[in-house]
Amino acid sequence: MSPSEAAPVFFLAVVVILVVVRLVCLAAVKLGQPPVVGEMISGVLLGPSLLGLLLPGVQAALFPDGIRSLLYVGGQIGLVIYMFGAGYEFNIGSVRESRKSVAAISSAGTLVPLVLGVGVAVVGTSWVGIGKEGVSPATSAAFVGVALAITAFPMLARIITERGIASTKFGSLALACGALDDVLAWLLLAVVLGMHAGSAGPVALALGGGVLFAGLVFVIGRRLLAKAMASERMGVDQRVLVTAMTLFAAAWFTDKIGLYAVFGAFCVGIAFPRTPAADAVLAKIMPIGRIVFLPLFFTYSGLNTRFALLADPKLLAFAVLCVVVAIIGKLGASWGAARLAGEPPAIATRVGVLVNARGLMQLIALNVGLAAGIVSPALFTVLVLVALVTTIMTAPVLGWLDRRDARKGSTEVVLTAEPVPLTGKS
Repeated sequence: MSPSEAAPVFFLAVVVILVVVRLVCLAAVKLGQPPVVGEMISGVLLGPSLLGLLLPGVQAALFPDGIRSLLYVGGQIGLVIYMFGAGYEFNIGSVRESRKSVAAISSAGTLVPLVLGVGVAVVGTSWVGIGKEGVSPATSAAFVGVALAITAFPMLARIITERGIASTKFGSLALACGALDDVLAWLLLAVVLGMHAGSAGPVALALGGGVLFAGLVFVIGRRLLAKAMASERMGVDQRVLVTAMTLFAAAWFTDKIGLYAVFGAFCVGIAFPRTPAADAVLAKIMPIGRIVFLPLFFTYSGLNTRFALLADPKLLAFAVLCVVVAIIGKLGASWGAARLAGEPPAIATRVGVLVNARGLMQLIALNVGLAAGIVSPALFTVLVLVALVTTIMTAPVLGWLDRRDARKGSTEVVLTAEPVPLTGKS
C-alpha cells in the first residue's frame, strides 16, 4: 500500500477508533471505571477478539496491514505525551517522605511477582506450550516474570486524581511505589532483551545510557526548561514547541538505549518546572495526546490480541492461573511489605490494590516483547487478560473498601503526611 493509498484508510480508521473509544468510555465511567479502562477494552473490541470474529471483512478493510505501522507510530506519540503528564504529576518528594515503606513495598512488589511469574511460565511452557519458536524457555519465563512485576503508574495517577485521594497517605505512597516499580521493571526488561540477544550489550547500554540521560535531564535539562518556561519573550506556542522538541529528543534517546520512549518522557515530566506557564503548556499538549493519539496504541494492542485462543481449555486454565498468581504476587506481597514497614492495615491494603493494576504499562511491555520476537500470540493474549483483570478490579475493590470502612467508622485511611499536589491533567 502506497502512502497516498494508506492516508485515507488511516484517517477513516482513526475516526472509527475515536468513536468506539468514546462510546465504550462512557459505559465504563457509568460502571465506576476510569476512562482508561474503556480505552483498553475498546482496543480489544476492535481487534480479532470481537470485530474480527464477527465481521472479519470489515476489520480487514478498516485495519489493513498497510496502516498498522501508522497506528503504532501514532500510539507511540500518545504514550510519550501521556507519560510526560504522568511524570509531571509525580512528586518525587513523596519517595523521600516514606523511604522505608517505599523501598520495602517496591522491592517485595517487584521481586515476588517476578519469581512467581517465572515459575508459572515454566509450568505453562511444558503444560500449554506458550513459548515461541526460537526463543529460549529461560527468556520466555523471564519476560513473563517482568510482565507480572509491572505496575501501571499512569493508571495510578489517573485513578488517584479522579478519586481525589492524592493527599492521603496511601495515595502518595502508591504513587511513589508505582513509579519506582516501573523504573525497576524497565531495567529488568532490558535484561530480558539482553538475554534474548545473547549479549550483555543491551543491558550495559540501558544502564549506562540511563545514567547519562538522567544526568542530562535533571542537571542540565531542568535548568534549561525552567528558563524557557520563565522567559517573557516566549509565548505559549513557543513553549509548546520547546517542550515537544525536548520530549521527542528524550523519547528518541531512551528508545535507542533500550529503555524505550515512555521512560524518557516520564523523566522529562518529573524535571519539568511547576509554574503557571508550565501548566499552560500541559493544557495545550495533554488533551490531543490523551484523547486522540493514546487510543491508537490500545487499538494496535487489540489487533494483536486473540481471545478466541482461550477457547482451548488448557490455555484458559493457564490464563486464570496467571491472573491469580499476578494478584497474589503483587497485591499480596505489597500488602505484606507495607505491614512489615509499619503501615496500618487499611493503608497497606489500598496500596496493594493500587499497585496491582498493570494496565497501560503491561500493554507497553507486551508490545515491546512482541516487536522483539519474544512473545507468542497465545502468551500475548494471556498477559493482556492479566492486564485487563488487574486493572478493572482496582476501582470496585477500592470502592468496597471505602464502604466497608465507612460502616466501621474508620478514619485511618484519610490520615496524611504531606499533601502531594497533582495537576489532574492526564
